[in-house]
Amino acid sequence: MSRRSAFTARPVGRRAVLLGMAGTALGAAGCSTATGPTTGGHRGTGPVPAGSTTGAPASPAPSGARPAHPALPRTKPWRPTSAEVEPTVKQRAVELIEALGAWTGGGGVAAAARARAAAAHQRPALAAQAGPLLPSADEAVLQVVDAQYGGILADSASVLVVCRQWTRRGATVTAGGTTVDVRLARTGGGWVVTALHPARPGPPEAVPPAAARRVLADSRIELPPAAADDLRSGRVHDSVLAAMLRLAGTYRIAVSVVRSGHPLDVFGTNRPSDHPRGRAFDVWRIEGRPVVDPGTPRSLVERFMRDAADAGSYNVGGPVLLSGGTRPNQFFSDATHHDHIHVGFRT
Repeated sequence: MSRRSAFTARPVGRRAVLLGMAGTALGAAGCSTATGPTTGGHRGTGPVPAGSTTGAPASPAPSGARPAHPALPRTKPWRPTSAEVEPTVKQRAVELIEALGAWTGGGGVAAAARARAAAAHQRPALAAQAGPLLPSADEAVLQVVDAQYGGILADSASVLVVCRQWTRRGATVTAGGTTVDVRLARTGGGWVVTALHPARPGPPEAVPPAAARRVLADSRIELPPAAADDLRSGRVHDSVLAAMLRLAGTYRIAVSVVRSGHPLDVFGTNRPSDHPRGRAFDVWRIEGRPVVDPGTPRSLVERFMRDAADAGSYNVGGPVLLSGGTRPNQFFSDATHHDHIHVGFRT
């Protein structure tokens, strides 16, 4: 499967952006794993709603003057905590995505992107793999929502960097974002990024399946851009959609990855992952509590995992190894799933 991204973005009207920027500053959505804010409640790409907490307040213009252009939301760097299995791995992956996805003065061009990668002490050639992070725009800001492991071994790793991005071209601001599978290798000098694989959700259907529309409209299910576009593409199985809706009846959940932006194979193996086939989803936050946070009650995590199994999942992974289940080996735990809960389906 090609790793090129096909995420879509919709322009935001000037008036809507100015109204949105008059709201509160971009605030953290209860994530103790990052100093930067997340942007809960939005479904993929599209306008920043007036009064939304994703909008940053615009600087007041002098009386009688009109601003030169709409302001972009304020963002903050995402940082891992000591609770991570390998904090440095996520730090290196996120630093590159943050460097590539934000600029001023037309910095989306290739040469400027290479320079930003170099300034982040990463290989400049990686900018050529950034894909949707480098749209044609005058300026851009990027907010990492979450960074979770796609896999971590002794000398290699995959970090799935889930992000939202806002770009301005002239007087038009566009809200978008993607998920990037960042590959890293351990060297004598530490962890280095070796490749970038942005999400490729596929084109949206004219009318997405009814269950997908219900998930997209459910305020208790937080979907980042690539995951929302996965649902719009019609390539996510009904079993996944039904489980999301069932779990949302009990919990507020923040989904990190559904289909695109995930390794094609289970990391470190040649076994196909359920994610690219639209048969799995990952949850990184439950009831506003990050799975990776030691302060999140283990009882909440365990109850969610068991409820996911009851919702039909044959393969529930997380930071806790549970016993029991209606199927052999229904639950699993490893270092990769220290920071999220995997919910997989056979069909």
